Amino acid sequence: MPISFRTFCETIQVIRGTRSTNTKIGLFAQLLQQIDEPWELKLAAQFAGEGAFDEISGKRASVGSRTSGLAAANFCEIDYDYVFKPCRTATGSSSEAIEKLMENISAAIKKRSPKELSLTDIQQIFEDLRAARNRSDKEIILQEAWKKMTPVEIKYFIRILGQGSLRIGFETRSVVASIAKAFSKNFEDVRYAHMITGSIGKTALLASQNRLNDAEFRLFHPLSFMLASPIESRMIEHPEYYLAEEKFDGMRAQVHVSGNSVQIFSRDLNDITRSFPEIIDFFRQRDMPPTVLDGEICVYKNDTILPFQLLQKRMGLKKPGKKILQEYPVLYIAYDLLYSGNEPVFDLTLIKRSELLKKIAAKYNLAVASQYEISGEEDINYLFEQALKHGNEGLMLKRKNSKYEYGQRRKSWLKVKKPGGSFDAVIMYAHAGSGKRGGTYSDFTLGISVKNDERYEEEFIPIGKAYCGYTDDELKKLNDRISELAVERYGPTLGLLPKLVVEIEFDDVQVNKRTKAGYTLRLPRFKAIRWDLGPNDINTLKDVEKYYQNKLQQERLPQDQNPSFSFH
Repeated sequence: MPISFRTFCETIQVIRGTRSTNTKIGLFAQLLQQIDEPWELKLAAQFAGEGAFDEISGKRASVGSRTSGLAAANFCEIDYDYVFKPCRTATGSSSEAIEKLMENISAAIKKRSPKELSLTDIQQIFEDLRAARNRSDKEIILQEAWKKMTPVEIKYFIRILGQGSLRIGFETRSVVASIAKAFSKNFEDVRYAHMITGSIGKTALLASQNRLNDAEFRLFHPLSFMLASPIESRMIEHPEYYLAEEKFDGMRAQVHVSGNSVQIFSRDLNDITRSFPEIIDFFRQRDMPPTVLDGEICVYKNDTILPFQLLQKRMGLKKPGKKILQEYPVLYIAYDLLYSGNEPVFDLTLIKRSELLKKIAAKYNLAVASQYEISGEEDINYLFEQALKHGNEGLMLKRKNSKYEYGQRRKSWLKVKKPGGSFDAVIMYAHAGSGKRGGTYSDFTLGISVKNDERYEEEFIPIGKAYCGYTDDELKKLNDRISELAVERYGPTLGLLPKLVVEIEFDDVQVNKRTKAGYTLRLPRFKAIRWDLGPNDINTLKDVEKYYQNKLQQERLPQDQNPSFSFH
């Protein structure tokens, strides 16, 4: 039987309040088992795991938080700036604020007469929003839809529109596990079908119809990337089982090519083709057979890989101008092969994939990462220092007999990196965790000092968020102290007196014009809780800016000296 959107949302709400991952998986599996209409089954999996549209469809409803916020303010007959925005700040979430307003504002209650909308009805509303040309039209569609929904439906309707996580501690991997459980399938078989099809909804259909073997690879939809596990020590067991590559200071990207057709996908599976026209031209000129490459986009000039910060100036540009193309030229360096000879090759070993990649590279003059045999820590240390001289981030150690473990972070690929640096920062906000961390504050917004900075009126501004690097005992001690320092509550978020100082380790500093600081930290994590320091001891924004400028000016060894890649 079909299920209503209300039932779907109420199940999602129960999952949100459940701590056990296995219980969450079981609850969603039960929901899937209730659906016997194929299209509705596809939508249920899609809404939970991908959003309003399949990732591979390229469709977006383009409804931002301001659009939904303005629509909600008008619907509730409240002022957007003086009522809605403070409510959003208080809850820490736009969708959460809208749910609360719909529950409590009399004007909103009177306008709503909830109906039993189907998932298909909701999908049609998403399509209408996608087709709407301007914000006012989108607001009208939203308000008409909300008249037929309960507050919890409205909340998850908005989150599904966001094309990503529903923020309930139930990510895509758990949706895949639910599909496997619902239809008594092997988890790896379901995961493989998802990777091949690129659609969690289609995967659910195939599983329900005992047709997982019918999943077919298609060019020009992104595949989940294989991930690496970080290691602290350069001492590894059986180093002779691994090959070493330099870890490039660039952006991971997947290239799909067939003749004149070329597409590039980022690590988060977004199509970034238009941002890098020179890479497209390069591959079009080669008229290659159907091929999928995994590799890195780097700014490359005068035989030197330049800092990632310069690549940021290219990222997000749909049509970079001539000046940008000249100042920040890019190069694609391949280091793995996923599809060749009209069939996927992820089940081949790394050695065999590398041999195939080198043959293709030799024929079409592609840049390919250099691979090095290693026998012990001395080799690793030498190659690591060489990578740093090139301006690269460190080393990748890849097991020779490993398959391409798409979407997995296991021990087949190891990354050896030198931390970018560390700052002392103050904890400004503590955010409640979910899942196993439910009941504790485990995510933290970190601030740096601007108290003596004439550009700012406040004393501290955010520089990033961290949610790892501490022990269970340290987290407990932090939570005890947080309860003493809390001065404001915004739903699941606490505002704190600036008393807790932590040393934050990070990979890099990135420009981010959407933040007050203008910068954010890349992969920040706790290095130490500095119980001995106070807010007067923390780093300043000027320290961040100095670090960023020093990185840009760092000398880098050209690639003509012990190159980290070569043209075959």
